[in-house]
Amino acid sequence: MGKLLKIITVLVGLLALTGSILLFYWLPQRADKRMNFVREHEVYTISEKAIALHKQLQVADLHGDTLLWMRDPLKRQTRGHIDLPRLREGGVALQVFSVVTKVPKGLNYEENTADSDEITLLAFAQRWPIAAWTSIYARAEYQARRLHKIAERSNGKLHIIRTQSDLSEFLSARENDPALIAGILATEGAHPLEGEIENVVRLYDEGYRIIGLQHFFDNALGGSLHGVSNSGLTEFGREVVGELDRLGIIIDVAHSSEAVVRDVLAMSERPLIVSHTGLKGMCDVKRNVDEALMAQIAARGGLIGIGYWEEVVCDDSPEGIAKVIAYGISRFGVEAIALGSDFDGAITTRLDTSELAALTDALLRQGVSEEDIQKVMGGNALRFFAQNLPDAGAQ
Repeated sequence: MGKLLKIITVLVGLLALTGSILLFYWLPQRADKRMNFVREHEVYTISEKAIALHKQLQVADLHGDTLLWMRDPLKRQTRGHIDLPRLREGGVALQVFSVVTKVPKGLNYEENTADSDEITLLAFAQRWPIAAWTSIYARAEYQARRLHKIAERSNGKLHIIRTQSDLSEFLSARENDPALIAGILATEGAHPLEGEIENVVRLYDEGYRIIGLQHFFDNALGGSLHGVSNSGLTEFGREVVGELDRLGIIIDVAHSSEAVVRDVLAMSERPLIVSHTGLKGMCDVKRNVDEALMAQIAARGGLIGIGYWEEVVCDDSPEGIAKVIAYGISRFGVEAIALGSDFDGAITTRLDTSELAALTDALLRQGVSEEDIQKVMGGNALRFFAQNLPDAGAQ
């Protein structure tokens, strides 16, 4: 009997170990690899002219969800779209790191409710702090602190940008060391506020400088483009917008209902961003906001970040993305157009961040001038942040 009990104990231990390996290692990695997929493709042929031009660019991307996933961004990975080695290979100077804190089950672009959440299991499986299993604010806090720790381990190669002065100092340093990369923190939706206005300052103190108002569901601030109400800003939403303006935090309306976008434009004089999107004139889907609103955002000095995935551009090849960018330049003016990949945002693409020279090549083939390519590939975003990040000491 004693020998049998020992055998049973060993078997139970092996089963527990196997279950732990599956839950804490295999499952998160499998989800990451499956959801952040780069289609197999032949190596892109890039002209010598495009290669030479791309080397001169300071690329900036308004949206990447890398912090959600259990991998080390300091090392080159075989899954996903972004890590620091691949950012360098792609010539990226500045990457906005957006944080995802709640995702409803059955995610779709048409209609979602807020009564379910897929991030809870992911937070548990990836061994996030216990508070982050249930608190949306704690998830935003954890991911921000994770980025700060990554920067601390980067030997000075990753700079977290909080102020105009930070950005100016970074760009000066990068003139001598093009391997340097800047990161700006953003939220994918403002639900981490958890209905408390005081949490705006707490997020600011954690380093957040861009706040997306909504994600895939209606929240306490107002309606989502993919929610059920189609409503505008609530009273709490108006209070939050006022506080964001006071602190100099940039507002992102990429997933906001059109009513919310109209309300923000009416009450705030500061320029907005649509961090990751397509354009209805090239891909007429619900995910893309009405172009009359896009025109107002552009006229206000805002930025429109063009995404790289099929559901928003309809053709996710470098050529297809370049066509959307060229259309955006003609429709809204070159100063309004930027890159907003949505890399690592559970999307399938035909390139990762190391292959961005293929986009430069495609833009040249579209007849976009070298000066305009410099602007849309990063110049516009760097200018925007230089003008609209808070000054040092703000608050």
